[in-house]
Amino acid sequence: MRRGAHTQYDLEVHVVWITKYRRKILRGKIVNRLKILLMQGCTAKGITIVRGNIQPEHVHLLLSIPASLSVSQVMQYIKGRSSKKLQEEFPSLRKQFWGQHMWATGYFCRSVGKVTQDMIEEYIENQNDNVDDIFRQDSML
Repeated sequence: MRRGAHTQYDLEVHVVWITKYRRKILRGKIVNRLKILLMQGCTAKGITIVRGNIQPEHVHLLLSIPASLSVSQVMQYIKGRSSKKLQEEFPSLRKQFWGQHMWATGYFCRSVGKVTQDMIEEYIENQNDNVDDIFRQDSML
C-alpha cells in the first residue's frame, strides 16, 4: 500500500511496448542504457518498477504507479523520454528511426492485483445491511 497526501492506493499495471517495425535493437549498450533511463525516469515520477524484462524488440514492465498519474501519462513519458535520450546517445538509432519515433505507436496494459473482482464486490455488499444502498450493474438497467 502506498500513500499520498490524501490517498492510499495500490495501483499496479503490466505494460508492454515494441520497437518500431519490431526491429531487434535492444541489445548490448543500448539495452543497458535503456534500463538506466527507465529506472531514472520512473523514480523521478514516483513510479516503482516491480519487475521488468527487455527483449530485443519489446519491453515488459510491472509498474506500481501513483494515483495522480494515468497509465497513458506514464507510457507517454516513459516511451518519449527513452526514445529521445537513446537516439541522442546512439546515432545509429537516429538513422534507423527517422522522425524521432523509436517505439511503435501504442502499448498493451493490464491492471494487476491480489484482490479479485468477486472479493471487492462481496466486500462492498457487506458494508451495509441496507440492500437499497447497493449499486449493482444488473440492478441499474
